[in-house]
Amino acid sequence: MPLPKIKISDTLKSLERLFQAKAPPLIGMDISTSAVKMVELTDTGNKMYRIERYAIEPLPRDSVIEGNINNLDAVGEAVKRCHSRLGSSIKNVALALPNAAVITKKILVPAGLTEEEIEVQVEAEANQYIPFSLDEVNLDFQVVGPAGEDAEDVEVLIAASRKEKVEDRVAATEVAGLKAAVVDVDLLAAQAAYELIESQFPDHAKDQNVAIVDVGATFTTINVLRNGQSIYLREQPFGGAQLTQEIQDKFGLSREEAEVAKRAGGLPDNYETEVLNPFLETFGLEVARALQFFFTSTQYNQVNHIVLTGGCAALPGVDGVVAQRTQVNTIIANPFANMALSSKVRPKNLQQDAPSLMVACGLAMRRFDS
Repeated sequence: MPLPKIKISDTLKSLERLFQAKAPPLIGMDISTSAVKMVELTDTGNKMYRIERYAIEPLPRDSVIEGNINNLDAVGEAVKRCHSRLGSSIKNVALALPNAAVITKKILVPAGLTEEEIEVQVEAEANQYIPFSLDEVNLDFQVVGPAGEDAEDVEVLIAASRKEKVEDRVAATEVAGLKAAVVDVDLLAAQAAYELIESQFPDHAKDQNVAIVDVGATFTTINVLRNGQSIYLREQPFGGAQLTQEIQDKFGLSREEAEVAKRAGGLPDNYETEVLNPFLETFGLEVARALQFFFTSTQYNQVNHIVLTGGCAALPGVDGVVAQRTQVNTIIANPFANMALSSKVRPKNLQQDAPSLMVACGLAMRRFDS
């Protein structure tokens, strides 16, 4: 169910705020460390969607470092190429800030407060936990819903980001002739896409712990959800760039050649036994270690399901290795599994790319918010 939206200021100027209500037709655009990814969805009724088109455009090396845009021109040109490859006439995009660029906090406020009264509490709270002046940040909040069964309080999610983090992504969008209509957060966009996946679990995984394991180029993020709410978040340094480097070193390839070979195949026969399998074993150990951190730092001692996302989730056999190492049911993320496909989308390609499109899919769904 869409969350109610409350505008508190015009600090985002043309963007208006970090969270935004009903959006115009738009494209979900994810600027990750390694690529720009775009997804366009349409509503077919009864909360069912069709994927009209999608595109992935690799980014030049070091143009985005740890979520920060390091080369604005290079990223802007990649956004432009990606939109051209997408072939859509829609110019509005929903984009997301990396998790590390956003401070989020949930607070409780009495139910029944007016928007102005909530705003006062939010700003007072923000002054306490944001380590810089509010003049330097984009600040917004979103009412999540009742806090517990008594409903005397409501939960409010506050999000704050340094202005330059927002402005960098807006500038890259404008270089490509596009307009940023919505700004979200990677984590929340991925959770929105997860709602399309949870139906694959018995009873929609009600009262169960589901770990979304996102393996990016350089970092792996573990986000444990329970009934749609995040109860644990951890990031650790491990990602697909490690496999790319090992391919480069083993077979004497350039980074670009190694990336292509990693996805398309065609490597020598010893690739699987000497490079891929050891990498998958390390991956499985990393996930198992992350779950142990979850168990020791929370009240929970069980994870019921693991959902693998990111480019490495498309590696053959990765789900089996993770399931064996963790003894937890493990699936590969595909938020498009129950969607209709337009004639422009090739099912086989989408199946391969789906795990890396979680954020872009969640962003594309913002056009249906109300």
